[in-house]
Amino acid sequence: MRQQRYLSVLVLFYFVLFFFATSIRAQEVEDEREFDYAVKSEKGPRMWGKMKKEWEACNSGEMQSPIDLSNERVRIIRKPEKRNYKLCNATVKNRGHDISLQWHGDAGSVLINGTEYPLQQAHWHSPSEHTVNGRRYAMEMHMVHLNQNATNKIAVIGVLYKFGKPDKFLSKLIRNISSMIDKKDDVKNAGMINPREIKIGSRKYYRYLGSLTVPPCTEGVIWSIKKKVRTISRDQVKLLREAVHDYAASNARPMQPLNKRPVYLMAPGATA
Repeated sequence: MRQQRYLSVLVLFYFVLFFFATSIRAQEVEDEREFDYAVKSEKGPRMWGKMKKEWEACNSGEMQSPIDLSNERVRIIRKPEKRNYKLCNATVKNRGHDISLQWHGDAGSVLINGTEYPLQQAHWHSPSEHTVNGRRYAMEMHMVHLNQNATNKIAVIGVLYKFGKPDKFLSKLIRNISSMIDKKDDVKNAGMINPREIKIGSRKYYRYLGSLTVPPCTEGVIWSIKKKVRTISRDQVKLLREAVHDYAASNARPMQPLNKRPVYLMAPGATA
């Protein structure tokens, strides 16, 4: 009888120990970020497609982004996009891997090939993810639009930046961004923000079909990368990097193969 009690206590002890250890492991997993940009990391870009089944496209997809935009393979087409943005309430969020400006309500939309894509959010990558003729720039901003009823549900407008004068639009967000350095998931109210204040540049832009540049790397994304390169100060780039330093000192995905995809230069007034 005493031996049976001893065995029962021993089994209970190991069960409690196992449960405690499992709980600790689960908490550690919860606290870890889902992915990062470090080249040799177990959660870096080379491993994204192996981490979750729904992320498989990151490794096996044939239309992945970013790519190099080379003038040698660009086809010139006259078909301008139409942007209709509105003043709307917005928040700034530290998402860990980037700083995101998110609009809440109707911030307007962009019209692409007859389909309207409402604006959802904008975020920044440093250095730039896309390159032009092999050149990588200081930063790249993505304006993400979504239409759940469209065949291609996501449309992203990308703006490239080189070092120079400060970007006036980003300057308005400096105080909010400065207050959330290393504070993942921190959210600040940015007030009413008009997307029109984002200086995009000329009406010329590169267009191709690609993917999201973060997991799950969803394909079928309509990319419009503005040809005109804007300027941003070194201090602004430094701040955006510092804000997510613990998670991503650099948050640009490596270049992806073109795989014979066509790249177009949409130039109003040009002939096809």
